[in-house]
Amino acid sequence: MFSYIPMTEEIYEKQWQKTIDTHPGDMRWVNWRDEYRRYFKLKMSAPFAVMCGDRPVGEVTLLFSPLCKALAGRCVLADGKTTANINALRIEKRYEGQGHISKLMKAAEEYAASLGYKYLTIGVTSTHTRTKAIYHHFGYTHLLFSELDEGEIVEYYRKEI
Repeated sequence: MFSYIPMTEEIYEKQWQKTIDTHPGDMRWVNWRDEYRRYFKLKMSAPFAVMCGDRPVGEVTLLFSPLCKALAGRCVLADGKTTANINALRIEKRYEGQGHISKLMKAAEEYAASLGYKYLTIGVTSTHTRTKAIYHHFGYTHLLFSELDEGEIVEYYRKEI
């Protein structure tokens, strides 16, 4: 019933439309869709989906280039050679706690390794202790740096794959 796969353009558009629909009137999501669509088309990213039948219910995106806006030119987070970044990791609320994120992360990590990447990085807001514990459980334990972003401290971790 569930699969964990690289997104096709069709799945990608479905996932983003669903995300935009759940944030009515918030143009940031439309802008992010357009930005991430550009990365996808330029092969600066690789999005993956948790599929329930033919419906995407979760996602994660690997960012490869420091030119991706979310990485702000920081090669320590993604350099296009040895280090890639885990970004936009989310799943529908009703599917949380069922192991889907673990399987999705594994698929993304295996894909990055198949491309020759040695490290993955991920960011988490320091107050999101549950999320941070999950990332630590996945092996993201090497703290690279912390920074203030929109009034919150974000911590960036690295994992060797």
